[in-house]
Amino acid sequence: MKFTAEQIAGMLEGTVEGNSSAEVSGLSKIEEGKAGTLTFLANPKYISHIYSTGASVAIVSNDFVAEQSLPETLTLIRVADAYGSFAKLLEAYSQFKRPRPGVHASAVIDSTVVIGENVHIGAGVVLEPGVSIGNNAVIMAQSYLGEHVKIGDFTTIHPGVKVYSECVIGANCTLHAGVIIGADGFGFAPQADHQYAKVPQIGNVVIEDRVEIGANTTIDRATLGSTIIREGVKLDNLIQIAHNVEIGKNTVIAALTGIAGSTKIGENVMIGGQVGIGGHLTIANGVKIAAQTGISASVLKEDVVMQGTPAVSTMDFKKSYIIHRRLPQILERIERLEKGQK
Repeated sequence: MKFTAEQIAGMLEGTVEGNSSAEVSGLSKIEEGKAGTLTFLANPKYISHIYSTGASVAIVSNDFVAEQSLPETLTLIRVADAYGSFAKLLEAYSQFKRPRPGVHASAVIDSTVVIGENVHIGAGVVLEPGVSIGNNAVIMAQSYLGEHVKIGDFTTIHPGVKVYSECVIGANCTLHAGVIIGADGFGFAPQADHQYAKVPQIGNVVIEDRVEIGANTTIDRATLGSTIIREGVKLDNLIQIAHNVEIGKNTVIAALTGIAGSTKIGENVMIGGQVGIGGHLTIANGVKIAAQTGISASVLKEDVVMQGTPAVSTMDFKKSYIIHRRLPQILERIERLEKGQK
């Protein structure tokens, strides 16, 4: 499908500078722009590419000033926020590509399942008794929803997702391929003979609205009660969240992070990749945790930045690192002093 610069500007409340009839049918990075594609300029590091891009239309911010001639084939759309406007277009493009409503013939659906309007159910999907799916949801191929699972409106379940029984997923959520929700928490009681007895995990997982979960991330069900992911949380790929963890709203977590059981993460927290957080801890609102940090004690002060293992404030970490780098020279000086040398 093709769109003109004028149509796109109308969607974004922008203004056209150039050929308002210029047509595009695809999207491109500015450094790889081709005729018939739309691109954007938001990062100043890429400004040089706008003078050579082959794209037909570029979204730029209102304050962009060309320092040299632009390609004659390039039309600009000026908007208040180039990055935000391009993101809005990407969202519209994603919605356009959503699978059409319908149920594939190979899906296995119990007679008690409740399916809303305009729902897509792909090939090989299994829906167990008592499942409820909201309006405009998408359940892609080979996904499994256990007994009494609830899926909210406009939520997208990508291929191969497994949601165990009794778990609840809110509206406008996205679960990427391979996500597993509600597997048993890691609960085992040591016995006198050094064996381990499994502690039944009879809780569930509750995921509130507008949560996105990256590929192959796992969220364990609670021993009792619920493991809770609050609204607006964004989780990267390959994250492990243990039983009875609670993650506050609008928190973001990067890949390969692991959070042990019963830890409470506050709101608006930012956690880098490969972070390890111990169990039964509390992380205050607004805390930022640098990549590869190990958290072994609660962080109760809001809005601090933590780094290192065991974690300390970033300022203390940098001071310690400077001293660490100087240890060979310090040792050499100590040895000279011990020998009575200057």
